[in-house]
Amino acid sequence: MHATYYGANGWLLEFGCLRVLVDPWLTGALQFPPGPWFFEGQLSLSQPVPPDLDLVLLTQGLDDHAHPATLELLPRSLPVVGSVTAAAKARGLGFEAVRALKPGEFCQHADLRITATAGAPVPQVENGYLLQHPEGSLYLEPHGYLPADLPAQPLDAVITPVVDLGLPVAGAFVRGQAVLPQLLERFQPRTVLASTAGGDVQFSGLLTRLLWMKGSAAEAAGSMPAGSALIDPQVGHRYPLCRTTDASPEQPAITP
Repeated sequence: MHATYYGANGWLLEFGCLRVLVDPWLTGALQFPPGPWFFEGQLSLSQPVPPDLDLVLLTQGLDDHAHPATLELLPRSLPVVGSVTAAAKARGLGFEAVRALKPGEFCQHADLRITATAGAPVPQVENGYLLQHPEGSLYLEPHGYLPADLPAQPLDAVITPVVDLGLPVAGAFVRGQAVLPQLLERFQPRTVLASTAGGDVQFSGLLTRLLWMKGSAAEAAGSMPAGSALIDPQVGHRYPLCRTTDASPEQPAITP
C-alpha cells in the first residue's frame, strides 16, 4: 500500500495495482461563493493527472474535494464513488459510472471494500471512508470527524488533519488536533498521514483573514505513541505504508 500527496485534500492511494484518486485538486483556482474577494486558493504548481487510474473517491461535494476544473480533466468512463452531493456533481460533469454512498453504506470495487462513514456536516453530513483491501486498511476523513458507531479495529493507516481550523463564533470546522487522540486509541494505526492543511497553496480573500488555526504537525508528531508514526507529507512524494503486523514498534515518528 502506498500514498502520494497532492496537497489540500488530494491523494493517490495504491492498494497493490489498484490506483484510487481521492479528492483531487490538481490545477486551476479554488473559489468559494460569492467570489475570489471572499475566498480563493491558487496552487503554486499544477500537477498532471496520475496515469492508469482505476477509481475516483470523493468525500464531499464542495469544490475543495470535488474540484470541477480537475474533474474535467478525467476520462468520463472512470468510475466514481462519492457522497450524495459529490456523486451529483460527478454526474453533472458527465461521468458515466457513479456510485453514491450514504454513511453506513458500502460497495466493492475489485478487491477494495469501501465503507462510507459519517463525516463533516457542511451543512449536510458528508463522508469519511473505511477502505479495506488485501494489501492494507485505511480510514480517511478530511475534517476530523469520527463517528461514534465506527468500531475499534487495528488499521494500517489513517489520513486526517492534525490541526484545528475555525472561524470566530462558528468555531472549529476542521478538528484534526481534537480528533487525533481518538483515532490513535480506536485504530492503533501504524501510520498517520497529515492532510487537509498541507501543500504549497496560496490562499487569499476575506475568509482567510478570519480563520484561526490551533496545533501543528510538529506538535502532533510529538504526541505519537510508540508503534505509530506521523508523516507530514510533501507534495508528489510516494510513501510506502507499512502493514501493522509487519512493523517494528520502536520506529520514531516520521516528519519529512
